[in-house]
Amino acid sequence: MGFSIRDARQEDMVQVLELIRELALFEKEPEAVEVTVEELVRDGFGDKKMFHCFVAEKAEKVVGIALIYPRYSTWKGPIVHLEDLIVSKEMRGSGLGTALLDEVVKYGHRLGVKRISWEVLDWNDPAIAFYENKGADVKRDWDVVHLNENGIKTYVEKLEESSI
Repeated sequence: MGFSIRDARQEDMVQVLELIRELALFEKEPEAVEVTVEELVRDGFGDKKMFHCFVAEKAEKVVGIALIYPRYSTWKGPIVHLEDLIVSKEMRGSGLGTALLDEVVKYGHRLGVKRISWEVLDWNDPAIAFYENKGADVKRDWDVVHLNENGIKTYVEKLEESSI
């Protein structure tokens, strides 16, 4: 194996951000990453903790992460959302992805959640096969909907205009 899984620490966020950027490059969106180390530290370790992160470490280097946060399903109740499971390129095929997913599932089980959910790009066949092999149900009949920062601003401006 040669790696260990543990809860992330503030000082890991520099390397976590490097892995986030590596994923963005893999997903063909290298310019999309806007989050900073300072934001990761604030949001993951501050007074209003917004996420939990597991890191995989090998030779004192972070080589994988699983970043999760709580959600609530109106149908099921409490769930955990897996925002990203990232394995560095050099560690793919080592069992690291399985170890990180195992940690997420055990964490969700300890919390008593009703579901763990995440998205996968429809062209990422290796990831889809990996998740299906683990027993996950890849929903192909749902579309992900995002309202980005600019969209939020425009939406609110239109609301304000209509209230005049």
